[in-house]
Amino acid sequence: MSTIPVKTGKTWIRIPDGTKVRLCEGGQEGVIDGLTELVVGNGRNPDGRTQYRLNIGDPSRMLASEAALVVITDAEGIVLMLKQNIEYRRIVTEQLRTQLPADRFIASA
Repeated sequence: MSTIPVKTGKTWIRIPDGTKVRLCEGGQEGVIDGLTELVVGNGRNPDGRTQYRLNIGDPSRMLASEAALVVITDAEGIVLMLKQNIEYRRIVTEQLRTQLPADRFIASA
């Protein structure tokens, strides 16, 4: 008889590229520009090995973990993203809201 391992707990859903975010400390805003496994410091994403690469203005980039970010939304609470239509943004919003607590979303000023 063979046994199949059963996964428990949530699967990590990464914040998609192009999503607008703000750093919890300092309030700098930027856009998710990918992931890197060249982790700086202790902060890592829930996968335990990556950090987000943030575009905070050409040519500036920085690294941050998910715990150091809040996701920026429009007035209706839909995630703001570069070059994405409203239907895709709604899907991403639903996915991220199942993953992140409500206080990790902030409306754009």
